[in-house]
Amino acid sequence: MKRHYGRSFWQSLVVRIPYLWLLAFFLVPFLIVLKISLSQTAIAQPPYVPVLDLAAGWPGLQAFFAALSFDNYVLIGSDPLYLLSYVKSVEIAAFSTLILIFIGYPIAYAMARMPWRWQAVLVVLVVLPFWTSLLIRIYAWMNILQHDGLLNQALLALSIVKEPQAWLATDTAIYIGVVYSYLPFMVLPLYATLEKHDESLREAAADLGCPRWKIFWLVTLPLSSSGLLAGVLLCFIPIVGEFVIPDLLGGSQSPMIGQTIWTEFFSNKDWPAASAVAVVLVCLLVTPILVYQNQAMRTLERE
Repeated sequence: MKRHYGRSFWQSLVVRIPYLWLLAFFLVPFLIVLKISLSQTAIAQPPYVPVLDLAAGWPGLQAFFAALSFDNYVLIGSDPLYLLSYVKSVEIAAFSTLILIFIGYPIAYAMARMPWRWQAVLVVLVVLPFWTSLLIRIYAWMNILQHDGLLNQALLALSIVKEPQAWLATDTAIYIGVVYSYLPFMVLPLYATLEKHDESLREAAADLGCPRWKIFWLVTLPLSSSGLLAGVLLCFIPIVGEFVIPDLLGGSQSPMIGQTIWTEFFSNKDWPAASAVAVVLVCLLVTPILVYQNQAMRTLERE
């Protein structure tokens, strides 16, 4: 009985650890940011009011909740700057994720079809960029994309262009930096899924007279849908909130939402508005995931 109790205790503890982690490092910080988003800007420390003072007792708690408002959310809905930032972020994230699919899927497919002794080497080559700081890699791309950088020198040497092109401070530079930085996040989940496929399924389809493109469309792609979805989520979600890449490679004409949050926090010192922007962003990203998870659970229950 004691052994069974101890085993069930440790099993339940292992199951609860991820929930405790999410509670401590996601839910609690999110509630703090949510509270700040309902506050008002003030020249004080911290730079917002009201501030919860438990020593004031019940009257202080009532005054605290009475001072909270949704003015910052009204501002977000009425100011085109925030709406354009959201639209720009989703646009860049969606198009970048699409590019990553078209580049990452062939790479992952080729890795999965290679001999086993070469697959480990290819995986190391894919994750090799992670061994260097992201900031250093983006600065390297700044040197490559600058007016007299390696890219323009190569294009001029190949007579593709007649004069140096402006790459920095453009959306093109942002796409280049994003696709380069997030490519491993698309390749690795796809490779993990494709590598487990049963080769006999494709051979059976070929024996039945199915052409190669149809084998890919009807067999390979459906079987790799879980890895494809994982890659899309791993890329799309962080790209929406990306700050470093668009700040260093992009321009200031149409900032992404990460740049807008940084500006509100550190330049304008408007913590409540920045927190409201962050809360809306989290809700926009978490809601589709929860809907998909709910539908997936219902599908599993039906099966």
